[in-house]
Amino acid sequence: MRVFIDCDPGIDDALALAYLTADPDVELVGVGTVFGNNSVDVTTDNALRLLELYGRPEVPVARGAERPLVQEPSLAESVHGANGLGDVELPAPAGSPVAESAAELLVRLARENPGEIDLLAVGPLTNVALALALEPRLPSLLGKVVVMGGAVQEPGNVTPWAEANTSNDPEAAERVFAAGFDLDLVALDVTMKTVAPGEWLDELKTLPGERAGKTAAFLDFYYGWYSSVFGVRQSAMHDPLAAGILLDRSLVTRSVDRPIMVELKGEYTRGLTIADLRPFSSAEGAERPPATLVQEVDGDAFLKRMMDALR
Repeated sequence: MRVFIDCDPGIDDALALAYLTADPDVELVGVGTVFGNNSVDVTTDNALRLLELYGRPEVPVARGAERPLVQEPSLAESVHGANGLGDVELPAPAGSPVAESAAELLVRLARENPGEIDLLAVGPLTNVALALALEPRLPSLLGKVVVMGGAVQEPGNVTPWAEANTSNDPEAAERVFAAGFDLDLVALDVTMKTVAPGEWLDELKTLPGERAGKTAAFLDFYYGWYSSVFGVRQSAMHDPLAAGILLDRSLVTRSVDRPIMVELKGEYTRGLTIADLRPFSSAEGAERPPATLVQEVDGDAFLKRMMDALR
């Protein structure tokens, strides 16, 4: 399986990278970085450091967009720490980003390997929208696309309606959802219900090696923030769940195919992710190609695999 990940590391992005790099059947062909959890300078540096931590320093990292298509960026230092990794310091990377932008690298790889590369997008979708502008055939050149973003039937996490990745560039998300990718959307609907309890982190801390130890240290910060959200010691698993679904679709236990849209004009609802979930609604004949909205997953199986990826 050949995977390109577009991300904004970010603690949960770090777990997604850990998940992908642990699977010997996955060839990670490239990493694109984007603003979001921190500035693109920080997320690019973090991607390089994390690939070295997780044993894949040869993977090319391409710096991507530093701001959304239209609005100003909104970063998430309070959630991920000032350095994006829970204020845990990793050694300075030996490598450096490639000359191409994230959008350019994704387009080139897709053109050179049509149908062979799957895309995991777990940050604002700016780079993917820019890649679409460079290559309108991108939906037919890529294989599966899994996006972590949006909130359809659950509250948002940055506004009452909007999830962070979608809210940070609604125009980019709208373009991507309209483009016709073979796309699974892993929204807050499932990621806020797929939580790792405190006992899971305690077990992780018993595992030997820097891979587990540093990741557990990242998560200590993340658990601290999420404990104020949930009222108990546990953490949502946004990006790594999307990685798990990309690698094994059997983790999904319920889903529905519907056109997905993003509200761009609402005074209070800008960034809202919309799917027509009426029982009599059908994606057949709709003007917009349908995407798959993931509605339920096997959380216990995923958490076991996440732990195994860090052993």
